[in-house]
Amino acid sequence: MKHLEQPSRDDMWLLPLGGTGEIGMNLNLYGHDGQWLMVDCGISFEDQIDENGLNHSRVVMADIEFVKTIKQQIVGIVVTHAHEDHIGALPYLWSQIECPIYASPFTHQVLISKFARARCPAPVTTIDPHSTFKLGAFSITPVAMTHSTPETLGLVISTPAARVFHTADWKIDPDPVIGVPATADLYTNLGELDAVVSDSTNALEPNWAISEAVVHEGLLEVIKDAPGRVIVSCFASNIARLQTLGRIAKQTNRYLGLMGYSLDVMHRAAKEAGYLSEDFSVIDCAELGYLPPEEVMVIATGSQGQQGSALHKLALDQQRDLNLSANDQVILSSKTIPGNERSIELLLKHFSKMDVQVWQGETSNLPLHGSGHGGQPELLKLFEWTSPKTLIPVHGEPKHLLASAEIGKQAGIKNQLIGANGDRYDLVHASVERGVVKTGRLSVDDQGNLIPAS
Repeated sequence: MKHLEQPSRDDMWLLPLGGTGEIGMNLNLYGHDGQWLMVDCGISFEDQIDENGLNHSRVVMADIEFVKTIKQQIVGIVVTHAHEDHIGALPYLWSQIECPIYASPFTHQVLISKFARARCPAPVTTIDPHSTFKLGAFSITPVAMTHSTPETLGLVISTPAARVFHTADWKIDPDPVIGVPATADLYTNLGELDAVVSDSTNALEPNWAISEAVVHEGLLEVIKDAPGRVIVSCFASNIARLQTLGRIAKQTNRYLGLMGYSLDVMHRAAKEAGYLSEDFSVIDCAELGYLPPEEVMVIATGSQGQQGSALHKLALDQQRDLNLSANDQVILSSKTIPGNERSIELLLKHFSKMDVQVWQGETSNLPLHGSGHGGQPELLKLFEWTSPKTLIPVHGEPKHLLASAEIGKQAGIKNQLIGANGDRYDLVHASVERGVVKTGRLSVDDQGNLIPAS
């Protein structure tokens, strides 16, 4: 590893340790005047197939050996949103960093629950998503971004040396169910920017991401005519999707139940933060089996076919509160995460044996799911609206970063910097130095100890 000097008052650096050159496991450091700001600290998963062909995932996260060498200079960790690939490593790694964590009200609630389960004493400070705040030499202005979880925050990070917009995950949705509509004014009013550091997850997707309002129409089309029970599986953190389903339950005169631990956690966090306060009345799952099938809607965890999830138990007829039968329908209001194809295929076979019809968001002609990440037209719009001097694509594999950089050229951005974890991006001089910091991955063994990941 090269020796890395501390940034001077004339420097502003970006140093990604996770999430650049890969999707997931986001961890970024910004350096200025001898101080460092950490943005996000997430996990990813490595997939392993057992002898039965089932997918098992183990948690992996960025190695933070470098972070430990600068822990005294870290002014804080700002969390952009509540997805695991942005917060999931904090319970494992915080004790080695021991600095304050800053998050929006909803993300704060999710972190409190996560830390309580892990017995992690990390302090979390709630930030106002509408107000600028300072951490050491860094002035940070949150920017509301539309994504598939509430209060996703882009960050305008300002120092005397440079000014950068870190987008977090985002799409452009002019009609979100929850959150601020994405408009040109939101981004053109950010002011002069030296760099935009942008999510590149869907840089290969030629189309706009579907609005949540359109997803409402597609789900309603299926559910309104369903003759029996309807089970909808989606990502638990997608509170806008939960709100959509709550409204459809009301429109179609169905009782609503929630099945799955993560759904219970997210439901409580959303309520505490002021969401799901209307059109989201939930009954105890123990009552669902006694109701007429045509009056029942259930939101269940397990859209990826995970063993032990609520949907997996329903498919095996092992759910204690409810047994499915012919005429019931299952809707996978989600996308298949690569590596989970086999698990989902087995899930579908079980439902087929029960004569339960399954609708998949990815294969249906109806809009049953919408991505939280913007496609190529949205990337082009954002880059044109923000008009930075430099574009730095992150949160993507190399092919995504290259595609995002090409879109930046189309938008007229002068510089595009493509790198990888461990590279140092100079935001003042628009350059990148390779392999400045050694990077790696950590995993967790059966006893919960951190170990190097192969």
